[in-house]
Amino acid sequence: MRPGNERYGRTAGGPRSPDRAAVVAGLGAAVPQTVVTNDDLAGVLDTDDAWIRRRTGIRQRRAIATGQATSDLAVEAARNALASAGTADAGAVVLATSTPDQLCPATAPNVASRIGLGPVPAFDVQAVCTGFVYALASGAGLISLGVVDSVLVIGADTFSTILDPEDRATRVVFGDGAGAVLLRAGSRTEPGALLDFSLGSDGSSVDLIGMGAGGSRQWSTGLPAKAEDTYFSMRGQAVFKQAVSRMAESAQDIAARTGWAVEEVDSFVFHQANSRILAAVARQLGVPVERFRTNIADLGNTVAASIPLALADATAEGELTPGQKVVLTGFGGGLTWGSTAVVWPGLEPLRTELSTEAGDFLPKYR
Repeated sequence: MRPGNERYGRTAGGPRSPDRAAVVAGLGAAVPQTVVTNDDLAGVLDTDDAWIRRRTGIRQRRAIATGQATSDLAVEAARNALASAGTADAGAVVLATSTPDQLCPATAPNVASRIGLGPVPAFDVQAVCTGFVYALASGAGLISLGVVDSVLVIGADTFSTILDPEDRATRVVFGDGAGAVLLRAGSRTEPGALLDFSLGSDGSSVDLIGMGAGGSRQWSTGLPAKAEDTYFSMRGQAVFKQAVSRMAESAQDIAARTGWAVEEVDSFVFHQANSRILAAVARQLGVPVERFRTNIADLGNTVAASIPLALADATAEGELTPGQKVVLTGFGGGLTWGSTAVVWPGLEPLRTELSTEAGDFLPKYR
């Protein structure tokens, strides 16, 4: 353990308290410097700014530069979360991503090494856009069991690397980014404690969101992958319906588990899939859409990074304040969905931009 970081020690000492919980202690984010506007896409696709905004609510998104990778964003977001918490140490790393640096090995150990954490537990979680919530549950479990006293939970994706450049349906939606929180051991009664989780999946709908090539199913055929299978795809209309119903049900379930009425929730921070989806979920829950914190207009759908990025932006802009009852909900391929609940703590997020030269970071706000 490093001097000055006793609060965030790597292993739990002594008997575990039944009140032991994972508490959000730091919040960080990182996005690429390169901005891709709707007008930029209109120059190469059969679309225009008005069509994209009407269908998605997005006006621009970020994209990594040539030679950069998901780990570059994950490392910077993780460093920012540590700085936000006032520490340089963490007992484990859980990285949610569907775009790892390579298929094997996992990207999380490399991220932990680059941060300088040493031989800590580190692993990836793959649940697409629900990945960050699943990763939070994994990190909270490590803390609750006393395996470690702190966990860096990161959501990072670079979907610009797996999109068909000619597919209007996906290219206008997705952007690159990373967000992270530092969880520390604490009490369920203090602000920032993750109070409960509601998780689910439906593998019978696996064909709605995904990429056909790049796995054992395709490799075992001995045949080259079809061109269309080498890119990410989704069946938009079916996904829309599933996203609305599953996220609404998940949010209702976590509120009930926590003992909150849905109407009591001050802020909903959902996966930033599409502004129309968020509006439809608000209607289904019967709450004002103004309670939904969103940054999709500026960043697009950043997959596993979308919830922590939205948390960072909403906190920095004063939309999330200490004491608010907050529900976090994701929905993604698998299909997967999940929620958690937290009374928001006092945090100072740190976000930076990854320049077009890998490893060169530009401060944005604190």
